[in-house]
Amino acid sequence: MTFEDLNLNAPLLKALDEMGFVHPTTIQQKAFSVIMSGKDVCGIAQTGTGKTYAYLLPCLRQLEFSKDRFPQLLVIVPTRELVAQVVEAAIKLTAHRSLIVLGVYGGVNMKPQVAAVDNGVDILVATPGRLYDLMLSGTLKTKSIKKFVIDEVDEMLNLGFRSQLKNIMDLLPERRQNLMFSATITEEVEQMIDQYFNMPVRIEAAPTGTPLENINQMAYEVPNFYTKVNLLELLLNEQEDLSKVLVFAATKKLADELYEQMQSRFPEQVGVIHSNKEQTHRFNTVKQFKEGTYRFIIATDIVARGIDIAEVTHVINFDLPEVPENYIHRIGRTGRADKKGIAISFVTEREKEYKDSIESLMKYEIPMQLLPDHLEISTELTEDEIEKVIVKEVKIKIPKRENVGASFHEKSAKNSRQPTKRVSHKDKMMAKYGKPKSKGKKR
Repeated sequence: MTFEDLNLNAPLLKALDEMGFVHPTTIQQKAFSVIMSGKDVCGIAQTGTGKTYAYLLPCLRQLEFSKDRFPQLLVIVPTRELVAQVVEAAIKLTAHRSLIVLGVYGGVNMKPQVAAVDNGVDILVATPGRLYDLMLSGTLKTKSIKKFVIDEVDEMLNLGFRSQLKNIMDLLPERRQNLMFSATITEEVEQMIDQYFNMPVRIEAAPTGTPLENINQMAYEVPNFYTKVNLLELLLNEQEDLSKVLVFAATKKLADELYEQMQSRFPEQVGVIHSNKEQTHRFNTVKQFKEGTYRFIIATDIVARGIDIAEVTHVINFDLPEVPENYIHRIGRTGRADKKGIAISFVTEREKEYKDSIESLMKYEIPMQLLPDHLEISTELTEDEIEKVIVKEVKIKIPKRENVGASFHEKSAKNSRQPTKRVSHKDKMMAKYGKPKSKGKKR
C-alpha cells in the first residue's frame, strides 16, 4: 500500500512526496480510516512506528479552513522536545495549506506564547502544564476544538500530569473526537478512557514488548561503571559505523558523570541532554546531533521520548532501565524507516534482573557478547557501587532494681544553711547603743 491508496487530498500527498514518504506504516494504515470515521480511538504503538503521522494525516485531511482564530486541533504531549517534533511534522504536512501551527510549553516566558495564541492558531501542540495555564488565563478558548489528541499518555501519567489532563478535558467541548496514543495501557490509562472516551476503537500495531525486526540486539556483561566507560570508548574508537549514537543513562547524575568522562576522550563530539538542562541547551544539543556535529549524545529516558532523529545508527544502553517497556522505547530510536539498527546493552550484576524482565516482556533472549580481550577492566568503584556495611545499633535496656527505697544524699553546704532571721530596727538599736533609741518626743 502507498499513501496514494489512502483518501488523502492533493496538498497532503504533495507534502508527503516532497518528504520522500511513499508507504504508510502499519499504525498509519490501521488508524486512518477509523479516525476518518469520527470515532474515538485508542492507539497502542511503540516509539518508532510512525504514530505522529498516524493521527496527523487523517486529522489534517478533515481540517477545514476557518476564520475563527481559536484552534480546531489540539495535541498534548509530555515534553518540550515532543512539542517541537510534532510542530515540525505538522508544518511539513501543511506546507501547501494556509494553516497556522503553534507549539507551547513551560520553562519559558509565557507572554510571547500568549501573543501568538491571540494572533490566531489552527493547530495547537502543547505540554499539559502550559496549556492549562493558558486556559486559566482566558487567553485560550477551547470552543472550536473538534479533535483532541493525547500522545504518549503513559509517559504523561508517569510525569505526574494526571490532574492537569483531567482538568483540561473537563474544559473541552463535549462534542469532540478523542484520540489517544500510548505504548502501554496501564490501569490508570484504562480509567481515563472509561471516563472521557466514547466507546473508543482500539488499534494495536507492534504490541508492547515486540522486538523490532530490523534492530540487531546484543549485550555485554561488565563489572562496574568505569569498565562501562572503557568499553564505550573502545567501541567508539574501533567501530567507525557508530556514527550517530544515542547513549542512555539511568539518571541525570549518571548522565552528567558519563559526559565528564567522555568529553575529555572525545572532545566536541559528545553532548548531554536531560530535564535539568536549559531549554536552549537541549534544543541546541539535538540540533548539533542531527547535523552530525556531535557523534553521540547521552540522554535520559524522559527527554529521549522527544528526540526524533533519522538515521540513528546505534542505541547504547549504558544502564538498563528498571521499567522494561522503556527498553522498547529506547531501541526504537534506531532502525527507523525500514533501516537496520543496532542496540547494545551494558549489564552489571545488579542489572541482570532488569535484563530478565526485558527478555520476559519481549519473549526474546538478548544475545550476550564476549568482552574484547584488550578491554581494560577497572577496579575503581563509584560511591554508589561500594557496598555499604550497615551496623545495626543495639540499644541495651538497663534492668530495674527491685526492693530499693528512695534515694538519699547529704545536702550541699550551700543548701544546708539556716534561713536568715529578720532583725527589727528596735533590736538593731538595742544592740548598737545598749538601750532603745527613740525618734524623739512627738510635738
